[in-house]
Amino acid sequence: QAQMVESGGGLVQAGGSLRLSCAASGRALSLYNMVGWFRQAPGKEREFVAAVMRSSASTYYADSVKGRFTISRDNAKNTVYLQMNGLKAEDTAVYYCAARNGQYYPPHRSTAYDSWGQGTQVTVSS
Repeated sequence: QAQMVESGGGLVQAGGSLRLSCAASGRALSLYNMVGWFRQAPGKEREFVAAVMRSSASTYYADSVKGRFTISRDNAKNTVYLQMNGLKAEDTAVYYCAARNGQYYPPHRSTAYDSWGQGTQVTVSS
């Protein structure tokens, strides 16, 4: 059974940085055409954060994080990363990693992804 496993979340002050990791388990990361990050805050729906294609040729970001967050993937290490800089209180959420097997589909749609992780909590204090 293939799944994604997130790590790296924690408590950080506003303006600080965190680096999240997502390891592919049961299937090589290189086999996924697209890997993305989503987040969900209390009382809100899950929202798209960022996505990267198989060979890192293309990346996509939500407007709210563009210029602050960077997504990358290392197929040799079977891991995708989300570097988060300049964190704000509104970034507080559970962050989820997801992967898509098939051909291109709009990366901001959660239904595009086949495998999901359990999430890692990010809390930004004021």
